[in-house]
Amino acid sequence: MGKPTRWVTDTGPDHSQWYIDRFRRLAAEGADLAGEARLLDALVSPGARILDAGCGTGRVGAALAARGHAVVGVDADPLLVEAARADHPGPRWLVADLAELDLGALGEPEPFDAAVVAGNVMAFVAPGTERAVLARIAAHVRPDGIVVVGFGTDRGYPLTDFDADAVAAGLRLEHRFATWELRPWRDGADFAVTVLRKPAA
Repeated sequence: MGKPTRWVTDTGPDHSQWYIDRFRRLAAEGADLAGEARLLDALVSPGARILDAGCGTGRVGAALAARGHAVVGVDADPLLVEAARADHPGPRWLVADLAELDLGALGEPEPFDAAVVAGNVMAFVAPGTERAVLARIAAHVRPDGIVVVGFGTDRGYPLTDFDADAVAAGLRLEHRFATWELRPWRDGADFAVTVLRKPAA
């Protein structure tokens, strides 16, 4: 692992367990936790191979797997990955630092049709690694594949920086929305969902 993520440095020691308990409770209450998965499902072909980058407790990847996609989830927090394995058998859940991601070394050499980066992941990576994270994710996506990223615009990672980092990672901005439900983008929106495409070779 490289530099500690903001998930580690900017939260308390019990934050991961609180996060796990929170989403287990929401699931038990019947909350809709599949909005990101619905969008990805609409953007890819049936049975797509999808990377859930920063998978956390696995809720997005699990919903995609339930829709028939082949999912590999990755997160730097072993506790979250343990919860994903316990709660959502089926997809492959791996512990890895997104800034140094090399899934070939972990037995997953096949490229992905798409990657999803949900749950404010980009705001929780280690400071200064955002460009490397996007580049490593892009490296695992096939030519003409997509990377869909959602995060709060008030989380300390300006969209201008994100857009520059995405271009440097070899990705092209294709669409931007204000929510996972495709509300139109507007300047000043407090959330951004960006669809990026890796140009065809």
